[in-house]
Parts: sequence; C-alpha cells; structure tokens
Amino acid sequence: MDSIVVTGGAELSGQIPIAGAKNACLTLMPATLLSEEPLTLTNAPRLSDIATMTTLLRSLGAEVTTMQEGRVLAMSSHRIDTHVAEYDIVRKMRASILVLGPLLARDGHAVVSLPGGCAIGARPVDLHLTALEAMGAELDLRDGYVHARAPGGLRGGRVTFPKVSVGATENVLMAATLARGATVIENAAREPEIVDLADCLRRMGAEIEGDGTDTIEVQGVARLSGATHAVVADRIELGTYMLAPAVTGGSVECLGGRIDLIEAFCERLDAAGVSVEETERGLRVSRRNGRVAGVDVTTAPFPGFPTDLQAQMMALLCTAEGTSTLHETIFENRFMHAPELIRMGARIEVSGGTARVHGVERLKGAPVMATDLRASVSLILAGLAAEGETVVNRVYHLDRGYEQVEQKLGAVGAKVERVRET
Repeated sequence: MDSIVVTGGAELSGQIPIAGAKNACLTLMPATLLSEEPLTLTNAPRLSDIATMTTLLRSLGAEVTTMQEGRVLAMSSHRIDTHVAEYDIVRKMRASILVLGPLLARDGHAVVSLPGGCAIGARPVDLHLTALEAMGAELDLRDGYVHARAPGGLRGGRVTFPKVSVGATENVLMAATLARGATVIENAAREPEIVDLADCLRRMGAEIEGDGTDTIEVQGVARLSGATHAVVADRIELGTYMLAPAVTGGSVECLGGRIDLIEAFCERLDAAGVSVEETERGLRVSRRNGRVAGVDVTTAPFPGFPTDLQAQMMALLCTAEGTSTLHETIFENRFMHAPELIRMGARIEVSGGTARVHGVERLKGAPVMATDLRASVSLILAGLAAEGETVVNRVYHLDRGYEQVEQKLGAVGAKVERVRET
C-alpha cells in the first residue's frame, strides 16, 4: 500500500489551485436520479470517492461520462434499471446513503445498504430515516439494508431535526423537490454544500427558499429538468492548504479560495498570528511574526469551525507557542491522529472530546500511520514542520479527499513524495 514521504524544513512559496468540493460533488451526483434529463457537473474533483459514487450510480442504471480529465461529469438517469444500492459499493463511502431520497421521491421505492466510510465514531442514518418517514415513507431495516416504500409518492411535511445533520438535510432536500405539497426543514444544516445543492436543484426547476439558514422551505414540483452546474470550491481542501505556509513559513496563494466559505477558520488563524489576505484570484496566506501562537478551537456546524479541519489545525498547534485546547463537538473518536503526532514529538493530552496541545519548538520525523482522511493530511502537514523524514503509511484514505496532494505541495516548494506499493 502506498506511503507518503515528507522531508521537512522547506518554506513554501507560490500558488495552489483549489479543487471543487468533494462533499458538494458527492451530494450533487445523486441529484441526477431526480430527473430523466441530463445533469452536467463542472469543476468536479478527481477523487476515489467520486469514482465510487460513479460506480454506484452506474449500478442503478444511470449513465455517467467523465470528460476534461475528470473535471466534467455528464450524467443521465433517463432509465433506472434497479432500485437496489448494493453493500459492496455502499460500504466504501457514507455518502452513498444520498441515493435513498432521490430514488424514493422519483419512483416510490428503494433498497439501500447501510453505509460505511471513515471510522471516526458513530454517524447513524436514523435522522435520514425518521425525516423520510415524516414525508410518508414506509421503512424496514433488515439484513443490513434500508427497504423504503412510498406507494402513493412522498408528501410534503414538517421535518425538524433534533440535531444538525448535513447528510440528512441533503437527503430530505432532494426528496422534497418531487414530494406532493410543501416541505419545511427545521434545524437544517447551513453549510455551503447545502447552498450549492439548492442552487443546482433550482437550475433543474425545484422551488427552494431559505437554504443557508436553519429553515428551508421546498414546494414540490411534478418533474425536474436537466441542468449544468459548477461545483463550489472545496473549503476543506482550501483550509488544509492555507495551513501549509502557516506550518512551514513562506507565502502561498490559494486560487479560488473565499473567506466566506471558512470565516470561523480564518478567525482562528488570525488569532494564531497567520495573515489571510484576499487577492483577485483567491486568498494569500503567510505568518505575521515567525512562530504562531496557541489558540483554542471548538468545532461546530457551519458557520462554526469545521470538524474536518480539526486534525489539520492540531498539526499547526503542535509547534505553536503556548498551550492550545481543541474541543471536538461533532464526532467522538476523532483524535486518532494525536498518538501519531506524539510519535513525532508533539505534547498532546486527550480526554474525551478535548485535546490539550502544549506547543514544542520543533517536531521530529517518524514513521506514522493514517487513521482516516483528515488525519492523513494532518500528518503530512506535521511532516512539513518536522526535522528529517516522515513516512505516512496507509494513505489510501488520503486519495478519497485530496487530489494530487504531492504535486500541489511540491509546486510550492514542499518535499513530498509518494512511494508506490510494488
């Protein structure tokens, strides 16, 4: 299995282009199931998760053609051959559950395997299921599959989530576009990926208001048409590459970056002594006064600090001046990168959902193991700041969320090399 070898010590300078958002694209792709007409996505990221969703859609009968080296996805679901999303595909990625709402809304039945994904704690799909039940779905969980039926079609209703869920909001939003009557989604997720999905659905003819707030209203329509839609920039990739010059020193411009996508993250960078300046093409990032300062971070649903940037932020704070505290409020068991950072000389104490990081002057390179997607890249960032060589093993997680990470970091002066399994 591939490894990433990082040699630390180099300051970074140059430009890094930010890809389309993985989490947005994985949500937009199932929207093709809502219409018999073509849906084309531009600015698509080239990632293994996108390939997995492509395989899943094709297994259902959708046509998916990749063009422009994978940047454009041309999809058509004029025919659906089966309404069964098989375990062998769904187990690889939690976003696979997002085919449930569209299939149920379009044809009134679906059988979808319970999903897999990163091992970062319990992420149950009960919010998806209870919301669809509120819209008239009849559900039966057996043999690891969700068997869903809506014999008379889904109907509009009031869906109130007991806690914010991005995936459940997305599933219900898609399902509601074809439901009879109006649907009100309360305590809805507000992430940019939700707004991007709503924009795409509106292009297809959906009637949606309130996306970007905690209450979304959808008036169901009889059918949706085709559309062409550009995937929003990946705010997690953006934040990750913004941290690279913060970790190493130097100055990097992240092309396509926007502060409004990650405002809470930028505020924490500013508090740590990292400058973020808007440019004509994106965001320029550099340290202000040498070593960064320790800061406290609490993850929260958007517009709060993203849980998907917590591991990367920890890598920065390992060499900050002073003590930092990170509170993880979204997922339990999301500090699995901490023991690997400790192998590199970091001083970290973890207790439940809180990690205290006592900054050290420098990390030391070591062999480490990636435990999940964001942990993978956090270890690469730590390696950029470390003395000597860091070998990050089990980087198959990395390829699910970051395309060409070695090339992008290498282009701004980092010494990062992939060692392929022979």
